[in-house]
Amino acid sequence: MDLLDRILELSRYGYFCSQILMILALESQGEENPGLVKALGGLNGGVGFSGGCCGCMTGGVCLLSYFTGKGEDTGLELPEHKSAMGEFTRWFEEEMTAEYGGIDCRDITRGNPAKRVEYCPQIIAATYEKCMEILSEKGLI
Repeated sequence: MDLLDRILELSRYGYFCSQILMILALESQGEENPGLVKALGGLNGGVGFSGGCCGCMTGGVCLLSYFTGKGEDTGLELPEHKSAMGEFTRWFEEEMTAEYGGIDCRDITRGNPAKRVEYCPQIIAATYEKCMEILSEKGLI
């Protein structure tokens, strides 16, 4: 199954952008974490379905942080943590602003929720691919 087909399948199960990104990342590692996927639901639809910052941007930094961030009391974030997130957020802002006029869900969908079906699968795929590219280039996956 190719990436876009998997995204559409997860969407049919009722998952949204940030959740789909994390499911894909977890699957790439042969892992499951329903609690994490559930928590990322709070980022969907522009943070709590407010139309604010796109869940792909917030979900993308969460995906990167899953691989690079601090996760234990005595642990440390990887040295690449901040640079990976900075690279991603710059890319996301440039790409989405050029293509859709901004990084908020309301900008991307132009206030029309039906546009989610048209735009979001491609944005999710591009976001996932960019995150994995960043992680791969930094030797983290």
